[in-house]
Amino acid sequence: MTRRSSLGDAGQAFPIYLTVVAGLLFLAFAYLAVGQAGVNRNGAQTAADAGALAAALDTRDKLTDEWVANVLDPKKWQDIFDGKGVALDGCGRAAQLAAQNDATAECEAVLGLPPGYEVDVRTTKPVGDSIVPGTEGMHSTAKATAVIEPRCEFELPGGGAGDGAGAGDDEGAGDGEGDEGDVLPQLTCGDTTWGPDPDDPTTLPGPEDLFDVHLAG
Repeated sequence: MTRRSSLGDAGQAFPIYLTVVAGLLFLAFAYLAVGQAGVNRNGAQTAADAGALAAALDTRDKLTDEWVANVLDPKKWQDIFDGKGVALDGCGRAAQLAAQNDATAECEAVLGLPPGYEVDVRTTKPVGDSIVPGTEGMHSTAKATAVIEPRCEFELPGGGAGDGAGAGDDEGAGDGEGDEGDVLPQLTCGDTTWGPDPDDPTTLPGPEDLFDVHLAG
């Protein structure tokens, strides 16, 4: 009698066991789907960050070239440091970096101070098939903004500040071009002070010295 009862209990427990195993498998696949979606979202954010930074770095390098071209005219420096004088056309780089990270990008230049770029991306690869309905056609999106900020301060000859104050109306100011032999203003960039000399390239700060490019928002 006891033996038959034990066999009966085992038979009743087997369907419960199957139900528990099926439930655990469902949860495992559900967690897998969540993980797939998370990886897809992370990929989208990586693409957005990379695209925005690439666009900003491209413009930073052009601003540096513009500063070097006008190094003898300190009255133009501040405008260049504020992002003026070059076109904000780095969105092509944003598209390239997004594509390298399996995404498409929409990019827009951010005017004002500081200038920069806002990039929206959409992954080209969907989340994929999973136990959760609809993920096979789901694409992740993300947004990033990168800005270009000047790192340097200087004082114009005669006491004018680096923001251009006091420039332009002094007698003999001319067109702002330094005469041969004039000493250019020193640049303080972070903890480093530079004495620019166009005849000595080692005295000219590089892009990473002049500008700080970083994600914002």
